[in-house]
Amino acid sequence: MSNQLVGQISPDFSLKSSTDELVKLSDYDDKWKVLFFYARDGSPTCKRGCLNFKEQYELFKSVGCEIIGISQDPKNDHKEFKESLDLPYPILGDSERQVAKRYGVPVHLGKFPAKSSFVVGPDRKIHYVYDWLFRPRNHVAKILSVLSEVTDGEGF
Repeated sequence: MSNQLVGQISPDFSLKSSTDELVKLSDYDDKWKVLFFYARDGSPTCKRGCLNFKEQYELFKSVGCEIIGISQDPKNDHKEFKESLDLPYPILGDSERQVAKRYGVPVHLGKFPAKSSFVVGPDRKIHYVYDWLFRPRNHVAKILSVLSEVTDGEGF
């Protein structure tokens, strides 16, 4: 599972964003990053998770951390979703789950893509993995807590 990646170097990837530009993880080298994989743009849990990151986005930015959302939605067009929620961070499409598989993001009951988040350091080392099927509110609070811990509270 994805927890086995803690301590390893995060695999680089290239995915198209909601604005149709190619985004690579290496574009964010030298910054802290939170990669969060979610299942579908319109599902209530995924929508709430995205909004929670939006609500705390300025705090993440103030400590030099970028948020990168990765949707596993098969439609692979996230522009309307991103705009409707006014999300300030990139939403990337991984409809074939190629990147999700490299990160060990599971599929529950053989058809429901999981929601997993990775705290990745400036050196691309994975410091923490959080798998969240439900409770998106706890998710962002936990990620902020871990980020404070791994950065020794720097910026918090």
